[in-house]
Amino acid sequence: MLCFVSRSLLLITCLITSSSFLSASEKGPIIMAHRGGAHEFEENTMEGFRNCYERGIRGFETDIRMTKDGVLVVLHDDSLDRTHQATGAIEDKTAAELKDVVTKKGQKFLFLDELLGYFADKPGVYLELEMKTSNKKLYPNERISEYCQKLHQAAQKQQPKSSTYVFTSFDERPLKEIHALDPEAPILLIASKPCSKELIERAKQLGAGRIGCRLEGTSREAVKEAQKNGLIVSCWPGHSVEDYYMALGLGTSIHCTDIPMVIQSVKEQLPE
Repeated sequence: MLCFVSRSLLLITCLITSSSFLSASEKGPIIMAHRGGAHEFEENTMEGFRNCYERGIRGFETDIRMTKDGVLVVLHDDSLDRTHQATGAIEDKTAAELKDVVTKKGQKFLFLDELLGYFADKPGVYLELEMKTSNKKLYPNERISEYCQKLHQAAQKQQPKSSTYVFTSFDERPLKEIHALDPEAPILLIASKPCSKELIERAKQLGAGRIGCRLEGTSREAVKEAQKNGLIVSCWPGHSVEDYYMALGLGTSIHCTDIPMVIQSVKEQLPE
């Protein structure tokens, strides 16, 4: 494994030396811990976010949902079944019902105010708040406004001045709502496909200054086109060191990875 990493680092060194896609002061895209490092820790837990931060990682991604009684919580799936010792959708539960819920390994269920509270005194953090509203049975149109108002208010209240909190989604409805609430709020359109002219146009129509696209199939030309249109590009998923090298070569600004601790070690070895 060490030999493989050394050979790969040599390749990256040559790439950086022979091209100009990185300035002398840069060392590649921001490492963003997807769900707090989903392949290195239990996903969306304080253990993951805390360990990544203490390791020097400053980019994070998480998933936001709203309980039956309007409390914002951190969970990716439409139900608790896969990740927690509980079943069913949190949208059908009250906050009080979630207080005693734990993960499969016994960690406490995470509420958004706890996560934002952790980062409140930590400047210089890049945090993507993914709005998990695509399921219209759980989030009919009439729920979107309340959800977005509460999320925007919570983020604004605890965000350090030097940090960047971005509202992201596959669902255009909350992106439009956040943009209407606060035209200056950073919003990012996510797509489960490569960067393309169609995705660029969709983002521009929404007033989004950022896109999140799949690494597979994304070309350097497409990334440059997005950047020419004023968009910041984030690519996912990151499951391996090779994925990070791909993001580095594409010239993306952010690399969303499930193995942030590994990638942080690799990034630290890149030449200045």
